[in-house]
Amino acid sequence: MDDLFPPFAPDPNDRPRRFRPVPFRMIAPNMITLLALCLGLTAIRLAFEGRFEPAVIAVIVAAVLDGIDGRVARLLKGTSRFGAELDSLSDFVNFGCAPALILYSFTLHNLKSVGWIVALVFAIAMCLRLARFNAMLDDPNRPEWKKDYFVGMPAPAGAITGMLPLYLHFLGLDFSAWGRPVILVYVLAIALLVVSTVPTFSGKTWGKRVPRDLVVPIFLVVVVGFGLVISFPFEAMAAVSLAYLAGLPFGAAQYRKRLKQEAARTTAAATAEHPASPGA
Repeated sequence: MDDLFPPFAPDPNDRPRRFRPVPFRMIAPNMITLLALCLGLTAIRLAFEGRFEPAVIAVIVAAVLDGIDGRVARLLKGTSRFGAELDSLSDFVNFGCAPALILYSFTLHNLKSVGWIVALVFAIAMCLRLARFNAMLDDPNRPEWKKDYFVGMPAPAGAITGMLPLYLHFLGLDFSAWGRPVILVYVLAIALLVVSTVPTFSGKTWGKRVPRDLVVPIFLVVVVGFGLVISFPFEAMAAVSLAYLAGLPFGAAQYRKRLKQEAARTTAAATAEHPASPGA
């Protein structure tokens, strides 16, 4: 029997497989993303408890962290496919589920099933927008200048502008029965802008190179802006939301202008490469 089933003897050459350590620069951006996700989930809890002010602040801080994690990843050269997927899942919770549930708990629940349907549309619109964004990242034929623009309103901007009725409520505007249908239509309009193909300026190329004479003014603007947000948070968020919405047509016009310039350059290049024959 020993010949058929020899006693097990471990091979001395087999050593336990050790996984390579992960550099901290790969972990740091994901930690920021997870902190933002914790804020989004906490905002949902606060909305259920009727504490709308801290819930809104949690979503706003999550939006700030969302703008930081990608830049930190690129700065530290710590981008990864895992981080990209985690960021998208976090964005859906923070900017799709959390604002929809906050708005529903705030006033949309008074409209019964219609209010819930609009909350669903807002959350699903964010999901579809993020899915489209991820799909466009793999498009190798997209011109470099188009990276300066988003297709549709980005998720963080959609969440921040979508909560504009809450900012106005905190400033003393009373949304009684007359205001609920207006809020419903407004939230639905923001959801449609999120899934639309309207080009919006991304600002991703800002900050790569700053002229030396603008360094001090930028410092002063940041300090003043920080002071305004801390001292008058909801006034500032209402102003930012209205200014962003007012600027959407200008971003779309700039996109169309650059698209025409690219088409003209393409036509000129094709003409130069294949000039018309003299007898034509």
